[in-house]
Amino acid sequence: MNVPFFDLSRQYQMLKPEIQDALQRVMDQTAFSGGPFVDRFEEELAAYTGVNYAVGLNSGTSALHLAMLVHGIGPGDEVIVPANTFIATAWGPSYAGATPVFCDIDPLTWNIDPESVRSKISSRTKAIIGVHLYGQPCNLDALRSIADEHGLVLMEDGAQSIGATYRGQKTMAIGDIAATSFYPGKNLGAYGEGGALFTNDQTVAEHAKSLRSHGSKQRYFHDEIGYNYRMEGFQAAVLSVKLRYIDRWNARRREVAALYLEDVKNPKITFQSREPESTGVFHLMVLTTENREHLRDYLAEQGIGTAFHYPHPCHLQKAYADLGYKPGSIPNAEAQAAHCLSLPMFPEITDEEAMAVVHALNAY
Repeated sequence: MNVPFFDLSRQYQMLKPEIQDALQRVMDQTAFSGGPFVDRFEEELAAYTGVNYAVGLNSGTSALHLAMLVHGIGPGDEVIVPANTFIATAWGPSYAGATPVFCDIDPLTWNIDPESVRSKISSRTKAIIGVHLYGQPCNLDALRSIADEHGLVLMEDGAQSIGATYRGQKTMAIGDIAATSFYPGKNLGAYGEGGALFTNDQTVAEHAKSLRSHGSKQRYFHDEIGYNYRMEGFQAAVLSVKLRYIDRWNARRREVAALYLEDVKNPKITFQSREPESTGVFHLMVLTTENREHLRDYLAEQGIGTAFHYPHPCHLQKAYADLGYKPGSIPNAEAQAAHCLSLPMFPEITDEEAMAVVHALNAY
């Protein structure tokens, strides 16, 4: 049996009539950039997440950038970022002219390690970005305590965690500000690019809305240097349709994850641990093993698709060579990056397909 790593076409076929109707309504109103469909999606998204304001943007990377700017973070400032994340988390501070300071991860949860965060704080530190890696909430209680103790902004990178909860609250509603991505492969994915910023502060929300549209609150009057970060009407319309299904899809992801977690018995394989009182959404189903290339090749021979997330940690990327990190400087993140492999995980995968993966892993 061939098992794809990811197959977005199955979801599209289910949604096709609703999606085509939504796109037609955008065309009928010629509301292509910003406008009523974006306004409606922002209201729906804020209500779903449990925050006062959601600001629709053209990408999650833009959301991370604006999260810095609305909190006055810029040149000379430092922002603590886990080394094991997609590089866009670090782009946020870099785009604002600040310096990302990379910290280590917990060896079991693979999420940001609060003690490593504490060790990285300096007089220049202005914020901490907690990433909910692979859709599993990080230790927000510990990060909140550290942020409050040192007067820092706590930011959530929820690019992979839409719908996940931590102690009964949805992610993106707990930190001072949060960002997410609607890249097509996300649990809630656009049909193109998209992202959002979340805040309970009206002033922050209004500032972000001005920055996303050329620094303008009134057309042709520009209060500061701004950006063209607006969300498209098409993407908002698609996301409004898909938001109605997100809880169902996340529940299915948890069912598939349970098959992997309960039925894979091979001692060569380790899965991500989770924070107590948290409910993840399994954006990715990642394991670690001693020789992940060998396992990848073995699974490919069985017709099973896999991927790497993320095989080279941020602090060792060429883009950040000037920061002076060396191999061995952030050991847990480096070990995880060197041994991780992502398994098939999407809501439309069948139990039969998932169990084919389980059987292959157990026979490895």
